[in-house]
Amino acid sequence: MLSRLQELRKEEETLLRVKAALHDQLNRLKVRRLINQAPAPLPHGTRMDNEAAINQTKLQLQMCVSEEEEEEEEEESDS
Repeated sequence: MLSRLQELRKEEETLLRVKAALHDQLNRLKVRRLINQAPAPLPHGTRMDNEAAINQTKLQLQMCVSEEEEEEEEEESDS
């Protein structure tokens, strides 16, 4: 019985590490998607003062984080 409990704890730790790795990968993919959706790079020496574009990017990042937090809350409530 004790060895089974130890096995389950090790399995839980492994699953938590996998979950964290998948979480990190998902974040990288979301950032990559946002970068791909961003406007073309500015020519060398050009400053980006377009506050609307900056605010839009911030909003998109906040939305991704909010969606992710909601998903995590749903997963936690399911278990």
